[in-house]
Amino acid sequence: MSSTELPSVSAASVLPRVAPVRVGEGERLRSVGLPGITLTMRSRPPVREGLPPALYVHGLGGSSQNWSQLMAEFDGLVDSEALDLPGFGDSPPPDDGDYSVTGHARAVIRYLDAAERGPVHLFGNSLGGAVTTRVAAVRPDLVRTLTLISPALPEIRVQRSAVPTALLGVPGIASLFTRISRDWTAEQRVRGVLGLCYGDPGRVTPEAFRYAVEELERRLQLPYFWDAMARSSRGIVNAYTLGGQHGLWRQAERVLAPTLLIYGGRDQLVGYRMAQRAARTFRDSRLLSLPDAGHVAMMEYPETVATAFRELLADTGELGKPAATGTGAGRTLRTVEAEGFGRGGAGGARGSRDGGSMRTVSEGKADDMNKGS
Repeated sequence: MSSTELPSVSAASVLPRVAPVRVGEGERLRSVGLPGITLTMRSRPPVREGLPPALYVHGLGGSSQNWSQLMAEFDGLVDSEALDLPGFGDSPPPDDGDYSVTGHARAVIRYLDAAERGPVHLFGNSLGGAVTTRVAAVRPDLVRTLTLISPALPEIRVQRSAVPTALLGVPGIASLFTRISRDWTAEQRVRGVLGLCYGDPGRVTPEAFRYAVEELERRLQLPYFWDAMARSSRGIVNAYTLGGQHGLWRQAERVLAPTLLIYGGRDQLVGYRMAQRAARTFRDSRLLSLPDAGHVAMMEYPETVATAFRELLADTGELGKPAATGTGAGRTLRTVEAEGFGRGGAGGARGSRDGGSMRTVSEGKADDMNKGS
């Protein structure tokens, strides 16, 4: 048989057998085959019919499991699904090897078009924030609201603690790091990641830590793990350098959907100082600042994030609506700062339910905050 006669083989058909992915209580997993990609979807069965759909997109090195706590908070509010981006979680690599921000955005759009779930309430964290910003800009018909948690939007002065992650995109660095860290245990690796991503790693329960170790051990057995990390890191760096209409900040200006922005004051990967620029750039934005949160506020303070999202729905008239009625066209800015989260341990997060620890900050004061950042 000549090379031109060889049957096509997708990445999904040649994967090694590894331990199964953990499925939390009340969750279910399914695999969706689309042209060129296979996506694993994590969902919670809706408590009733007619709930508006929501889709969650994780960050670099993450998976759909990053959204489990927040999805549980939204039972009865939205019909939740979180995807594993190609090459992450339980999704195999894309057939074309495209790990760019555009490639990931194309995967999200391809799924939404095939599932006919749009328009959705779209959530993105870190890399997922860049991906969902691009989705909302180029396909406004698919997005009802946009919630961005520490989105990976271009920064002129990248934080020093974020440099090692960016360096993963440099050819050869991933393989070098693999050799250097060959003797590191999964527990050591997880502690390092938690220290980088959480404002207070002490908030992670022993059970959650054990699950994280088991998941990392599973993924380290996958031959494409480091390649997916390196190529996606390179994709973020490349997206930062794009100018013109394809630049992420330019696309942020084009987003029509009401947008909730959430930034952590202890974020070591996305600069807290970028919060005000983001609030000014997205035309219909609301900003929630969590001084004690790190890079994954939806995992550290799921109740607080859920409260802010409910307020977004109420503010935009989306609360309780089974179908979208339009997109936000007017430019508004509301900045909210959460006080005291983390100082009282878990009680701080629980106390946020009543909204008493959140205050509205005027636009003038927001400008003053920006000058001091």
